[in-house]
Amino acid sequence: MPRQYFVYILASRRHGTLYIGSTSDLIKRVYQHKNGVVGGFTKLHRVDRLVWFEVHESSRAMVTRERQLKEWKRQWKIELIEKENQQWEDLYPALLG
Repeated sequence: MPRQYFVYILASRRHGTLYIGSTSDLIKRVYQHKNGVVGGFTKLHRVDRLVWFEVHESSRAMVTRERQLKEWKRQWKIELIEKENQQWEDLYPALLG
């Protein structure tokens, strides 16, 4: 299976604080956010609900998309989330199976 790369959005709650990140190991990275393994913005603001993600086939595409989303207006990010996750459910449990 080819390596996958992810761009993701975490939220503190519905319409709460948002965080955009990228990783090659989504399960591990979200676990780190949920458990405060890495200090910083997400730990300080309790942003740990995985509300949106997409898969990319290269690290270059992942980084390009992450940078693009970080430039978006907040409303555009909310619309992106709600297009696939209207209730802002935490998608992390589904990743674990």
